[in-house]
Amino acid sequence: MNKHKYTLLTLLILLFVFQSANAQLLPVDTVFNKKKLTAVVTVGSTVLVGTVVALNYAWYSDYPRSPWHEFNDNDEWLQMDKMGHLTTSYFLGKVGYDLLRWSGVSHKKSIWYGGSMGLVYLTSIEILDAFSTNWGFSWGDMAANTIGAGLYMGQAALWKEQRIAMKFSFHQTDYADIRPDLLGSTYIENLIKDYNGQTYWASVNIYSFLKKESRFPKWLNVAVGYGAEGMVGSYYNPSNLPHFDRYRQYYLSLDIDFTRIPTKSKFLKTILNGLSFIKFPMPTIEFSEKGAHFYPIYF
Repeated sequence: MNKHKYTLLTLLILLFVFQSANAQLLPVDTVFNKKKLTAVVTVGSTVLVGTVVALNYAWYSDYPRSPWHEFNDNDEWLQMDKMGHLTTSYFLGKVGYDLLRWSGVSHKKSIWYGGSMGLVYLTSIEILDAFSTNWGFSWGDMAANTIGAGLYMGQAALWKEQRIAMKFSFHQTDYADIRPDLLGSTYIENLIKDYNGQTYWASVNIYSFLKKESRFPKWLNVAVGYGAEGMVGSYYNPSNLPHFDRYRQYYLSLDIDFTRIPTKSKFLKTILNGLSFIKFPMPTIEFSEKGAHFYPIYF
């Protein structure tokens, strides 16, 4: 598995667990609660440090170590891996903020300490890269990590809500059948490995930019997405494989903001909150060098 795919794997595991818990466990506490904060710090640190340690043993231990060095991987996968870093950093920041607010930590401190959780976590992975011969410290990755954290923290500071949310969607492609060793041979492996089927979205909540008396649906968003296709190699496609044009894709679509759907059901809140990082399948227009294409439903 390409090491960078672990960022998406971490995103999917941590976000579903934490986001599902948020609906049941994380109403904002207006009074500082030391016991809650202790629990948050203990559990959060254990999970995040544990995943870094597990990654170190599961991946980096199989490759030789080296002194600190840098590595320019900005041209890999038509920057799809950078979008993965940005999205992971954004959502881990959301998780960190919500956990601290539940503990009664102030809004401002929760932004700085919780909102930067993704940046801290992903920086630790970059440091592992820096001492691995096969990779190196990537300033491109760090830029994406910083943008993701800044996107969450900036909105939380400016609006006290997320009007522009990063989201993710996926569909299987035929490219994985050509290189199952690199792009995966099962659905779960494809989800993690095949950048051709991944799309990263910025989902904008229109209602939040309108006057409060507006009748525009609170839950209806407009989303712009980024993807890429034709990739059966990281920098280039091997010459011994069928030829595919590598190209970027841009999308325009509608979306649903699950967190703004009103319900009194705790169970339904749990499900909706746990799925809030997934772009809902909707009619979509794709723009690329190959022209425009309309999808009645796009995953």
